[in-house]
Amino acid sequence: MTEFTLSELATLVPVGQASYFEFMRRSSMSAGLYHLAAGATDPQTPHSEDELYIVLSGLAMITVGDAELEVRAGSVVFVERLVPHRFHSIREKLEVLVFFAPPEYSQATSEEAS
Repeated sequence: MTEFTLSELATLVPVGQASYFEFMRRSSMSAGLYHLAAGATDPQTPHSEDELYIVLSGLAMITVGDAELEVRAGSVVFVERLVPHRFHSIREKLEVLVFFAPPEYSQATSEEAS
């Protein structure tokens, strides 16, 4: 068993590093914290794994495929593999718990290989 607390995880995020910090990786999934400042640009491109976002704090919009949704603390958003998605219009610093299944970057696709 592995246990984490959100307050503990927040202290592990390297200062000045990229806004995504992976804190767990197993053969079936990975998990991390994603931070975006108010007004920031989300540089994400589609992933080859399914994702689940749980918004811990902040206020923003997310576009997933053709759908657009406001997200705030308590929002849970599932993004299917290879679907374009991006947070935008970030009005309050966004802190998001992210789960990838299988682990992020573990699935190569023909589009990514070329």
